Amino acid sequence: MSYLKILKFIAISFFITGCSWSGAPFTPSGPTSVKPNTSANMHKATMRPYTINGKTYYPTVVSVGDKASGTASWYGPDFHGKKTSNGEIYNMHNMTAAHKTLPMNTILKVTNLKNSRSVVVRVNDRGPFVGNRVLDLSKAAAQQLDMIANGTAPVSMEVIGFHENTPVAQNKPTQNTGMQMNTQSFVGGEFMVQIGSFKNQSGAQRYKNEHQSIMGYKTIVKSFSDDNGVLVYRVFLTGFRSEDEARDFAKSGKFEGAFIVRG
Repeated sequence: MSYLKILKFIAISFFITGCSWSGAPFTPSGPTSVKPNTSANMHKATMRPYTINGKTYYPTVVSVGDKASGTASWYGPDFHGKKTSNGEIYNMHNMTAAHKTLPMNTILKVTNLKNSRSVVVRVNDRGPFVGNRVLDLSKAAAQQLDMIANGTAPVSMEVIGFHENTPVAQNKPTQNTGMQMNTQSFVGGEFMVQIGSFKNQSGAQRYKNEHQSIMGYKTIVKSFSDDNGVLVYRVFLTGFRSEDEARDFAKSGKFEGAFIVRG
């Protein structure tokens, strides 16, 4: 689906989502001719683990309807015209956002919890890497949420769709939001749950042995190289029969910080 169609959806979404703000519905301003990068190679590259300031992040697939909340910030002139993480040119006048782990071209509905204003944005960059912030919005999106002056705002986020070729989780029904939903999953494999990450192999192996048999699941260790070429050893539980089973286990609280990945 073309980016212009997404922009049209953004404009009309304020009517159908019942946002409580005054004035006319948002009309995109400034250049909007940037074509989303939807190549399979881009998605494969941007779904790899990466390390920023000594912390490793693990991009993961999500499903329509998934929700999260946290503190959002915005970025503008200093980055305008520069490349984003997915190879596009950042345009602060477009309705886009940066997220640390969501697949590129995920479509989010973002609501400012202080004033109930909402926007629809497309993820095309990585970040923010400051404090506990969970989302970095374009200047245009931040203006619609009335958060320019404060710089940050508490927000809720909901996955409402995906642009073509976006890796998404399976086994969940999609919502009819008026835009095309892509149900193609990221490069195959089984669902696993990460329960630990170590800088040395011996520590990972000990942790694996300590949790060798948990509810019938198998524990394995896999090594990954971060952006600096340093090996990181991650401990996973395998043997889940579906994404939902793995997701339920990750959310059960048995392991702090556990999350689902595709092997």
